[in-house]
Amino acid sequence: MKVEEKKVVTAIYELYVGEGEDREIIEVSDETDPIVFIHGMSGLPEAFERNLIGLSVGDTFDFSVSAEEGYGEVDNEALIDFPIEHFKIDDGKIPDGMLEIGNFIPFSNEEGHRMNGRVVEVHPEMVMLDFNHPLAGETLHFKGKIVGIRNANPDEIAHGHVHGHGGVIH
Repeated sequence: MKVEEKKVVTAIYELYVGEGEDREIIEVSDETDPIVFIHGMSGLPEAFERNLIGLSVGDTFDFSVSAEEGYGEVDNEALIDFPIEHFKIDDGKIPDGMLEIGNFIPFSNEEGHRMNGRVVEVHPEMVMLDFNHPLAGETLHFKGKIVGIRNANPDEIAHGHVHGHGGVIH
């Protein structure tokens, strides 16, 4: 069986960001915690999935995905200032540790979609949050191995995600 659309793919990998000598490893998915997804329905960058097409169990991969084909370039309009008052709770205080640089704060937009803003600046009257994907602007380099492939069942396809081990358990 080969990786193709609507197949459940299980893979292990290392993810690096940057170019050449400046690459740094930022994520490892090994045998104890592999990535499991339905090809074509994962929400992963299309370029990542495209590079896996045709691979079989045991095949290795080693490829890069540009920022444009990955999570996009950094969008300066996704840097948003909020009045510091928005972060105060009922007693008028900001919870300890909330507004530390690098922290992610969950939000919902007007349509109810959840998103995370990363704290990038804190001033006495204002907090700047970055709503770009954390990997926006980065060249991604994946090195790994396909460890499983199977047909997605009709419920998984209808729900758009893998069920059971490595996926969602309902």
